[in-house]
Amino acid sequence: MIDTLRELTPQVVGVLTHRYGDFEAAEDAVQEALLIAASRWPVDGTPEHPRGWLIQTAQRKLLDQVRGDQARRRREVLAAAHEPGGAAVDRDDTLDVLFLCCHPALSDTSAVALTLRAVGGLSTGEIARAFLVPEKTMGQRISRAKQQIRASGTPFGGEPRLGAALRVLYLIFNEGYTTVHRVDLAAEAIRLTRMVHERRPDDAEVAGLLALMLLTDARRPARTASGGDLVPLAEQDRSLWDPYAIKEGTAILDAAFRRGQVGEYQLLAAIAALHDRAASVAETDWPQIAALYGVLERVTGSPIVTLNRAIAVAMVDGPEAGLALVAALSLEGHRVAATRGHLLELAGDHAGAVAQYRLAASATASEPEKRYLLVRAATLTLTLGEGRG
Repeated sequence: MIDTLRELTPQVVGVLTHRYGDFEAAEDAVQEALLIAASRWPVDGTPEHPRGWLIQTAQRKLLDQVRGDQARRRREVLAAAHEPGGAAVDRDDTLDVLFLCCHPALSDTSAVALTLRAVGGLSTGEIARAFLVPEKTMGQRISRAKQQIRASGTPFGGEPRLGAALRVLYLIFNEGYTTVHRVDLAAEAIRLTRMVHERRPDDAEVAGLLALMLLTDARRPARTASGGDLVPLAEQDRSLWDPYAIKEGTAILDAAFRRGQVGEYQLLAAIAALHDRAASVAETDWPQIAALYGVLERVTGSPIVTLNRAIAVAMVDGPEAGLALVAALSLEGHRVAATRGHLLELAGDHAGAVAQYRLAASATASEPEKRYLLVRAATLTLTLGEGRG
């Protein structure tokens, strides 16, 4: 039932937005309809036509909102809206809803939250719990986002913003994957990206993003120990990796490359595939990974890409070569310190590595990552003490 509701959410939002011209009111009404469905369907059974049931229920809620709205002008405009025809009900506006939620006027945080609610069908409470903020705070954030969209005057079904939508979906995935207790967000990002891929099967970058998510998420079972501590790639039990996700992701990526259009997500997916195909760190094709990061660096100009390339270069040409790349970056933060610490450890500078690991631990907001970095620092400190003894 939950999967059905989440799949139908953006479709129903799209129908009501087309019908009444008010995305904010439509989205609020659909959320109310979802709550009613979640309480009634388990008792009464799923309706024969769940989409139509949600449309009718949400429409009644929207009209109730209109009648109770003290803003008379808005009430009159909505009440005078034309009655819907069959075409509006039959069409699937899921992508239009997604594009609207990824409006350029919104911050990344607001776009992610609104997408999870209007496209993913998550309640405000679920989103708030995922991001560890009070429900009231998240509700205000979502409300402000919808008001910004309305103030922008952007028409529903206007110019597509596929690039922005893919970026928001990738942000949702990363939020779920990098934070151990937010597995549901990563799964939701994959589900939504599958949905976009089904509607844009010939878009190579959509395929690339889906492949990247699958190939990365395939390593999740080995990414944490039983106590929740992070396990670095080099130490993971690769027999735990999901072979079906790797197979599917690789097939999607290969098909995308055959289209001859290579973009950022395809390059990232190709790097992930090289990791997934290797039986061990030693057997990883590091020269190819370094080369792909070089291409990606030219495509994106991102210092984070350079940081990742530094690790690959270190595996090919030695840690000093990687450290030189990091030194040339005008970037700081816990990721830079952690990378520098790793490269210093490879170079045998354990005292320098300890200092960088501790610096990275003090700067990260992730508790599992902080524990991992402090354990690395403590382990190397013991090594230093034994060396002096």
